[in-house]
Amino acid sequence: MDLNSASSIVLQVLTQATSQDTAVLKPAEEQLKQWETQPGFYSVLLNIFTNHTLDVNVRWLAVLYFKNGIDRYWRRVAPHALSEEEKTTLRAGLISNFNEPVNQIATQISVLIAKVARVDCPRQWPELIPTLVESVKVQDDLQQHRALLTFYHVTKTLASKRLATDRKLFYDLASGIYGFACSLWNHHTDTFLQHICAGDEAGARNSLERTLLSLKASFLKEHILFKYLYIFPSDNVCRDRLEKTIILFTKVLLDFLDQHPFSFTPLIQRSLEFAVSYAFTEAGEGIVFEQFIVQCMNLIKMIVKNYAYKPSKNIEDSSPETLEAHKIKTAFFTYPTLMEICRRLVTHYFLLTNEELTMWEEDPEGFTVEETGGDSWKYSLRPCTEVLFIDIFHEYNQTLTPVLLEMVQSLQGSTNVEDTNAVLIKDAVYNAVGLAAYELFDSVDFDQWFKNQLLAELQVSHNRYKPIRRRVIWLIGQWISVKFKSDLRPVLYEAIRNLLQDQDLVVRKSPIHVTSFICGGLICNCLFFLVNMQIQPYVGCLVQYLPLLWKQSEEHNMLRCAILTTLIHLVQGLGADSKNLYPFLLPVIQLSTDVSQPPHVYLLEDGLELWLVTLENSPCLTPELLRIFQNMSALLELSSENVKNCFKIINAYVFLSSSEFLQMYAADLCRSFCELLKDVTTDGQVQVLKVVENVLKVNPVLGPQVFQPLLPSIFRGIIDGERYPVVMSTYLGIMGRVLLQNARVFSLLLSQMACELGQELDQILGSVIEMWVDRMDNISQPERRKLSALALLSLLPSLNSCMLMFHFEEPKGTEDEEPPTEQDKRKKMLALKDPVHTVSLQQFVYEKLKAQQELLGEQGFQALMETVDTEIVAQLQEFLQGF
Repeated sequence: MDLNSASSIVLQVLTQATSQDTAVLKPAEEQLKQWETQPGFYSVLLNIFTNHTLDVNVRWLAVLYFKNGIDRYWRRVAPHALSEEEKTTLRAGLISNFNEPVNQIATQISVLIAKVARVDCPRQWPELIPTLVESVKVQDDLQQHRALLTFYHVTKTLASKRLATDRKLFYDLASGIYGFACSLWNHHTDTFLQHICAGDEAGARNSLERTLLSLKASFLKEHILFKYLYIFPSDNVCRDRLEKTIILFTKVLLDFLDQHPFSFTPLIQRSLEFAVSYAFTEAGEGIVFEQFIVQCMNLIKMIVKNYAYKPSKNIEDSSPETLEAHKIKTAFFTYPTLMEICRRLVTHYFLLTNEELTMWEEDPEGFTVEETGGDSWKYSLRPCTEVLFIDIFHEYNQTLTPVLLEMVQSLQGSTNVEDTNAVLIKDAVYNAVGLAAYELFDSVDFDQWFKNQLLAELQVSHNRYKPIRRRVIWLIGQWISVKFKSDLRPVLYEAIRNLLQDQDLVVRKSPIHVTSFICGGLICNCLFFLVNMQIQPYVGCLVQYLPLLWKQSEEHNMLRCAILTTLIHLVQGLGADSKNLYPFLLPVIQLSTDVSQPPHVYLLEDGLELWLVTLENSPCLTPELLRIFQNMSALLELSSENVKNCFKIINAYVFLSSSEFLQMYAADLCRSFCELLKDVTTDGQVQVLKVVENVLKVNPVLGPQVFQPLLPSIFRGIIDGERYPVVMSTYLGIMGRVLLQNARVFSLLLSQMACELGQELDQILGSVIEMWVDRMDNISQPERRKLSALALLSLLPSLNSCMLMFHFEEPKGTEDEEPPTEQDKRKKMLALKDPVHTVSLQQFVYEKLKAQQELLGEQGFQALMETVDTEIVAQLQEFLQGF
């Protein structure tokens, strides 16, 4: 594309593409799409958006097309990739002059420079950083600001890269510019304070903006600006920017803690003192603001939960750095401090606000939708306070359980409906008991509490008591999977039936999971050879033979390997009846997979295989079978060639009885996974993530709680556009499960990430959706593709018979096929409940689009559809034929 002749043509088409007339707009967009792969097109765009005399809207559109082209065509391996010659010219042009007068366009230019830097810096673009450093030093205010803005976006993007080589490059780069960035922050902070003292608000505002940008590229030293909040009224522009600066202070601390926990150790004490003081004492009254409180709570939570600060069970195995950090943390969280945090979380932050109560009165169903992820909660403290409460109660449950039980005890009996504060306090305390259900398992007789207290609460029909009725039914839902006798279910069903008459309550069916241990008379049976014949006639004699042979072969590990192989075939042949072998079988598995026992060197591989087939053929989870999993933590640390079987075993436990398994081993499992993901191959990473995905599939309520520490990194991986397709596919499978089956957890995660990344909820959700749609082709499995479609559609306001299952048939194997194992049957039954197999995608799409149409109105919906690619609209119309 010749620059001189093409510039006017491209300019004309860009102008048409800014039209509000679709008859003009659509052909222009089609023409621009055809030009995307033409050599020279992006050089023309560069000339257009750097020409300050042209229309702002045209320049804005040129920047956006340029930025989108970087994502699609900049990498060498991309189809229709830009030539190296053109990229060299473009890189030079992008940093030739930092004088863009329009803020919005300047920001987009900075972002696209950062996108190029992510691919090319420093190898193909060594001059970028030196140019930025020099440009920041100039005296011209506009050039200095634009260079500083670009400097921030470039460092932020380079810091987000996760590969070891990229991190090493960034470390080398950061070592050279860190001091300069800090000096910038000091300089602009001093200038801001000088303007404040001189009463120059405009100068203070400009200096504060530069302070903000330089801080993003450096590191916080002191919280020296906090006291200046007293100077400005709440609606003052300077106060608004000062608040943003303070939020950045805490964000830098959070990022530092996340990336370098041991380097953060000297700051643990001061950070906790600072955060607890402002969020949980009177020190913050009158000056704290909501976003700052959220950041303080995130800081406390990250210190409490940080695995780097948790000693191993065997203290001698812990590093000195871990012990030092743990000592500081333990010294800070005394009983009075923990009690005060707990009490204030429950009786202050958990209280429903007047705004929330008013919304409930006006639109009760809408209120419930908002609570599980609606827009009006995007600035609410509630998600962050609940996450902090769960984490701190889990960490210090022995200390905090008596505190919470005392609060519950003080609320026994009915509450005066005229006392609004007492009603809200009870609602908040019940909320806490529900959130801490798994920690209170041994401390609360929930069945008695349900009969003696909660049932009566549900029968109070006064209008002012509806927060309690709603909270009680939610509380019961939280405890059903923890502790609830089956003979109480009829009473509960009757209570739910009565509640269905209450239009203010939205009742969701909670899964009632009752697990019984079948531990009858176990008889030891075994088989030496498994051939194509009936094995039962040979069981009796082998019952006595194999245990005796195992005992006598204690010094002969090779013989024991042969016995293990025999047991593997025996279990496969007996199927569910292999449970009768457990008294002999389980101790054999225990010994063979215990890495502290010398024989494991010979027995481990066969022992793991025996463990796996035992689980796959087990009809139920016995305490003894559950107890063997204590060996797993050490096995995962080996990172050997047997790790795949380890993950298969974990999955088998999940399918067998997820609730009991997770209640006992969730913390250890999550800790092991966090350690594995720090240094594991891509295949290993996928194996870890598949376990997480299976847990979410089997137990969508408990699963997200168990693996909450992993969800933020998965979330960030999606936003960052994970480069390995198989990893990205698994990321999306996990997030799809959370979004579709536990909207409340997704909402909490979204709020948490927005807090941690300093972005609006709409912005961060948009980034996730954009990357999700862009990487849909990474998802090769039909089930995951449909899951993603359902999950994304579930974001609309409110089901092609693809992979539908309507009934369960007992699998029938032919003579040439292996009979189905108990685990095969469990997976089949699970599929009957899985929305991927039970929801019609065609119907689901139709209903969601119809709901969107009703929400926007016909005219608004048509305007929305005109923004969708015409090819997609055609495919959608074809897909929905018949509706």
